[in-house]
Amino acid sequence: MFVEVKGVQFVNKGAELMLHAVMQQLESQLPTAKLVLEPNVNSPYLKRAQVGALQKFALRKGKFDLSNLSYWIPKKLRHWLINNFGIITEADVDVVLDASGFAYGDQWSSVKIKLLCGEIKRSAKYNKKFVLLPQALGPFSRPEDKNELVESFPKATLICAREETSFEHVSQVIGQSDNLVTFGDFTNLVKPVVDQRWKDFDRLLLIVPNYNMLSERNSDQRWKDHYVNLMVNSIQIGRELGLNPLILNHEGKEDSQVCDLIQSQSGGDIEIYHESDALKVKGIIQSAELIVCSRFHGCVSALSQGVPCLGTSWSHKYEKLFEEYQLSGCLLSPDTGKDKLKTQLEFALSSGPTESATSRERFKVDSEKMWNKVFASIV
Repeated sequence: MFVEVKGVQFVNKGAELMLHAVMQQLESQLPTAKLVLEPNVNSPYLKRAQVGALQKFALRKGKFDLSNLSYWIPKKLRHWLINNFGIITEADVDVVLDASGFAYGDQWSSVKIKLLCGEIKRSAKYNKKFVLLPQALGPFSRPEDKNELVESFPKATLICAREETSFEHVSQVIGQSDNLVTFGDFTNLVKPVVDQRWKDFDRLLLIVPNYNMLSERNSDQRWKDHYVNLMVNSIQIGRELGLNPLILNHEGKEDSQVCDLIQSQSGGDIEIYHESDALKVKGIIQSAELIVCSRFHGCVSALSQGVPCLGTSWSHKYEKLFEEYQLSGCLLSPDTGKDKLKTQLEFALSSGPTESATSRERFKVDSEKMWNKVFASIV
């Protein structure tokens, strides 16, 4: 069985964590499956080869999708490409697991939805399985997007909305559907790799920025004026509380610019750490005493491991995440002053892990249920 995992990459550590989560489950529950990955700028050949993935040959460029032509390539030739070069086309993929995280909705181009819906319809036509793993979805207000979704989403094998808001965004467009369910983020089952350096790091305060906080995707424009200052204040107050701050780049080049800005405005004496291995990033987070985080999967890695966490938000997915962990008070607002910030930092340090303990265990059980449902639907 050939299983393609869509929406993952090796620069964004959340996306890489989702890939590891899928790989671990495939190894456990479907060990004979062959992993398939499509190339992109953040998923180069050597990285794909390191995880043993077959190379997807996509007949698609920009908004133009000619993937349907792959079904006209003689089967003998397609199998020759697989066996001799590890190259596979859509025609030979049996299952697609879409782990995009957050890629479909008004904050993104309609092209993404059009391409997704086209692939879902082809999967249904050729009796393949297409599963959207838990991810944030919507809102969907553009008429052309709604038309595509109504025509295609009911044909998907399974659509897993990551929270109730995403579920409502989809159901408002396609109505009630048996294939639409709700499950939380599934990276909480991934085991981290912890380096001794971080175990020995005394009272580590991690600052994890996100360039989306300053981008046009963030509808709350107040963040453009206050975001960097809030991160700088977190560093200053953290030091007053006896913590040792470190800026962790969770994304790559785009987040790096924000990391540099925070560093310079903090006096330039704080280190920026870049780690290429997502499992080690999760291990660094596990070793922290406190994290102030703007990356969704950075927040998940903290909350699911009982690490005190304050978050910021540019999408509904953050509000729902902290609400689910019963820690809505740990989500910062753009007008948070120094006194309130200190109070929230002290609260997170003192009671955050205790507050979320029940939720942590429940969500891990939910993730196991989700995987059981996914494998029952594709095997």
